[in-house]
Amino acid sequence: MMNIRDSNGARSSDREYKPLEEYGIVGNLETVALIGRDGAIDWCCFPHVESPSVFARILDNQRGGHFTIQPARSFEALQQYVDQTNVLQTHFQTATGQATMVDFMPVPEATPTEDDESHRTIYRKVTCNSGQIDLNLEFEPRFEYARTVPAVERTRHGVGATGDGETIFLSSSAPLHVSDLGASASITLAEGETRWFVLGYTHEIPDRPTAHQEVLDEVIEYWQNWAHSCSEMDNCPIGGPWHDLAVRSALALKLLIHRETGAICAAPTTSLPEDIGGVRNWDYRYNWIRDSAFTVQALAKLGHLKEVREYFNLCLSHCSHGDPADIQPVYGLHGRDDLNEETLDHLSGYRDSAPVRIGNAAHDQQQLDVYGELIVGVYETASYGETITQQDWEVMQNIINYVCDAWQEPDVGIWEMRDEPQHFVYSKVMCWAALDRGLRIVDETGFEGPVERWRDVRKVIRETVLERGYSDSLNSFVRSFEDQNKLDSATLRIPIVDFLPADDPRMQGTIDAILDRLTTDDGLVDRYEGDDGLPGDEGAFVVSSFWLVNALALAGRTEEATTLFRSMCEYVSPLGLLAEEIDPDTGTQLGNFPQAFSQIGLINSVLSLEDSDANCEPRSEIPTFDAMAEKRASTTYTDTQAGDHQ
Repeated sequence: MMNIRDSNGARSSDREYKPLEEYGIVGNLETVALIGRDGAIDWCCFPHVESPSVFARILDNQRGGHFTIQPARSFEALQQYVDQTNVLQTHFQTATGQATMVDFMPVPEATPTEDDESHRTIYRKVTCNSGQIDLNLEFEPRFEYARTVPAVERTRHGVGATGDGETIFLSSSAPLHVSDLGASASITLAEGETRWFVLGYTHEIPDRPTAHQEVLDEVIEYWQNWAHSCSEMDNCPIGGPWHDLAVRSALALKLLIHRETGAICAAPTTSLPEDIGGVRNWDYRYNWIRDSAFTVQALAKLGHLKEVREYFNLCLSHCSHGDPADIQPVYGLHGRDDLNEETLDHLSGYRDSAPVRIGNAAHDQQQLDVYGELIVGVYETASYGETITQQDWEVMQNIINYVCDAWQEPDVGIWEMRDEPQHFVYSKVMCWAALDRGLRIVDETGFEGPVERWRDVRKVIRETVLERGYSDSLNSFVRSFEDQNKLDSATLRIPIVDFLPADDPRMQGTIDAILDRLTTDDGLVDRYEGDDGLPGDEGAFVVSSFWLVNALALAGRTEEATTLFRSMCEYVSPLGLLAEEIDPDTGTQLGNFPQAFSQIGLINSVLSLEDSDANCEPRSEIPTFDAMAEKRASTTYTDTQAGDHQ
């Protein structure tokens, strides 16, 4: 194939954007790299996940930059993780041989060192398993979201790319050809032969295979020890056929937690579209209080209490600075509060879905449900052995007191509407939940608070929601007090926070209405009905489907819950990963990837099914995660797609 380079130094080819399902992720608890089944690193930011990108081909397949190692001619490829780790294996099959590439990043907790930069490294180990295999390597970093084509020069151990005050090194014993665009190589491996390619941000690592293998062994041991904590619980909550799927989601969530701050990003990517060709493209590389509270609750149930402790310490610290009214729904991973939104007009966007955005305007929105999510999260995780200190309680008490008045205000709600604020039902329910959990904490501990006022306000909120948030004609809770004919999937969480039991006729009616009006035949659930202030459409929201599973299970409708969950599993990627949404027409994943909300939803649905003993058929007849993944794990790449070297 002829490769033509445009005036900006990018290669123009007919290579199409990969489906999101064809990506795996690796990370070091500071940043995350997306690696395609074709051997391409198409997205990675250094040094942190919220930093500018070094590779961004997923957002522009000509200008974005990438680091690809793949067979030189037609090949088949599949990916899998080393069991219970975040170490990714890509298996290549060609007409002449087989090879396996192992991608991983060091985890400082697993490989302690005095070098603060050594973990900011991507290791790529390629081994020929049989026959002979010809590989092409293309190394084309693009700093500052592809604003800069760095200068590439030879170094002692490979090449270095420098621009805008940044340097990234590629070390290898393979001979690398340097050009204005980056570096490339053609490599032939015989059976049993291994080559290492080590990408170091700000530092160069010599080619020392024995030392590299030791790092790999340490990383595998770290991840397997972390994953095993669930299995070692006295009463492991997931012992059934969905165990591996839930553990994989937990491992993905762990990669989204920053090791130094405890902050959790909603997703490691920006601007992957909710609507192909549309404008619903957002930057999710930040710490949403709501999403993070859900994350640590899910991890707490699986026994990962260290993450719970660190997150709530961070979150309560955020909330202790100033008035509760100033609490933002989202912060940077290092506490940054000025997440001003801007567009990167030089990038075309995934599948030409512009604009590409960085920053997020949601940081200055009023989202009242956040207060409830935080208080409920602290209360629930305390049941797993975490201690609420007097200082914590003072912060929480201030928040609960604020909710006593603020619940009457309109807001933009859980879905961050970019339209006029409304009185969203779910926001009111979560204000109720904040008061309810505050009262429970007083009842169960020695802490004090204005309980009479809290009880009175809790009662008023409940009566108001039941009167104005429920429609007799629809036999369902509605989206907002203003939209009496519109539904909202968030109301499925009403029984989960104990506002009403799931078998209450009003909740049963809500479940049925959502099944009828928001749910496809395949179990995909839309977020809500009605306008949200933005043009275009969006896909079905993954976590909404899992909320429906949970509500059905709680209501005793276990056969429906199990059927719906099995249907949703068909959309999980072969690696167990989920984006934010699913295109109901094509079944492909949409939105930022992988999405914490979606992985959390999966874990909680597994737990709901286990709790309800929703095994309406013999366990031996329920397909395992491995069996489901095997059906759709492999992709064939032709010579054209393989990107022949020039």
